[in-house]
Amino acid sequence: MQSVTIEDGSDSRRLAVLAGLAVVAITTIQFVAARFSLREHLTAPDIVTLRFSGAALAFLPVFLMSGLPKLRQLGWRKAAVLALLTGLPYPLIINQGLSMAPAAHAAALSPAVIVFFTFLFSRVVFRDKFSRTRLAGIITVIAGLLLFVVQSGAGDPETLRGDLLFALSGVMFAAYAVLVRFWSVDAVTATIAVVFFSCLPLPLLHVLAPSGLSAASFTEIATQFVIQGFFAGALASVLYTYVIRQLGPQPASLFMPCVPVTTTAAGVVVLGEVPTPLQVIAIAVITFGMVFPILKRP
Repeated sequence: MQSVTIEDGSDSRRLAVLAGLAVVAITTIQFVAARFSLREHLTAPDIVTLRFSGAALAFLPVFLMSGLPKLRQLGWRKAAVLALLTGLPYPLIINQGLSMAPAAHAAALSPAVIVFFTFLFSRVVFRDKFSRTRLAGIITVIAGLLLFVVQSGAGDPETLRGDLLFALSGVMFAAYAVLVRFWSVDAVTATIAVVFFSCLPLPLLHVLAPSGLSAASFTEIATQFVIQGFFAGALASVLYTYVIRQLGPQPASLFMPCVPVTTTAAGVVVLGEVPTPLQVIAIAVITFGMVFPILKRP
């Protein structure tokens, strides 16, 4: 019986690791695809509308079967808080940032801020202890962030504004991760809460916000509908919440170091956005700061 328990735990951990890597891939594709369409026809509200419309369609069968009972069990206030953190405002902030700054900036800054504030919030809420190694990694991340922001501000004020929006989105996601653990919310329930509450203001957003849907092709709209809705809005949310529940918010946040590297490479190939040498150094510093606690365990 004991060996079965160990094996089951090992299998769960292996699945959580695979889920984390899948989130990295989806996040990379999401950043690059959004940046591509934002440079073409679609606006940030357009992509948010496609994101939650697709996510709602993906979760409709689950919602019809058990959505309302799950939301009642979670509580409407808690569900609304989770939706405010990673629901409609979250991708709206990211996509507005992507209209001002390259995809590589989003990939570097948002995950780095997620790592830093997840550790910080976990320390405050759960009294999780910092090892010297982890503290050194966090300090390195902060140094990389400062280098990145200084470089962006010196180059273009609009890019700096986009970078600050990416940082804000990281704080929001870190708070979401800690609350999921604090409230012991399962992955499906958390995602249903986020999608359900985010769909409510979508008609008003579509009416009031500028839109480029009429100028975009069906292929472009359908592609964003699948990537932003099915993958980023539904699948990635479930997978990352699953990783949080299996490994905890701090280990879950450590999958983020892969995102700057993969997105920068994809941005060069797909978007032709080549970072400056100083930005490459900043990305390397941030990535090292996030990876260092993993390579050198306390």
